[in-house]
Amino acid sequence: MGNLISLEWLELSSNELVGKIPTQLTSLGSLAVLNLSQNQLIGLIPLGKQFNTFGNDSYVGNLGSCGFPLSKRCDDTEASVFHEEADFEFGSVWKATFMGYGSGLVLGISATNIMFTLGRPKWLVRMVEEASYELKRYLRGGRNL
Repeated sequence: MGNLISLEWLELSSNELVGKIPTQLTSLGSLAVLNLSQNQLIGLIPLGKQFNTFGNDSYVGNLGSCGFPLSKRCDDTEASVFHEEADFEFGSVWKATFMGYGSGLVLGISATNIMFTLGRPKWLVRMVEEASYELKRYLRGGRNL
């Protein structure tokens, strides 16, 4: 559900939902209306982006929920565990992103170095020229590809 970036309205009230509110929902930047009331949700309400704008009425009837904007505060241990989990998820995503960019950069620099050292790869130039020749011939009506 966190991938629905254009979602503007999420109405899940009175659905007997159980558990914690997923932190992935905080990535829904276009979310203008949220109603999770009258369920059995527990734990700290996630903070971030649009979640900071929703009022008490979005969470009414979830007796196990706590934290902003509700008047019921979470005990320190529950809040710290929740924030540690969020930090871990955030850190993991960035680590994977940097690993991907880093390996791509290394491969790109290595390939460029090899091409400059050995000269242009003749097999690649030949393959592109042949494909271009076949395409021109096809466009003139010479034969099918």
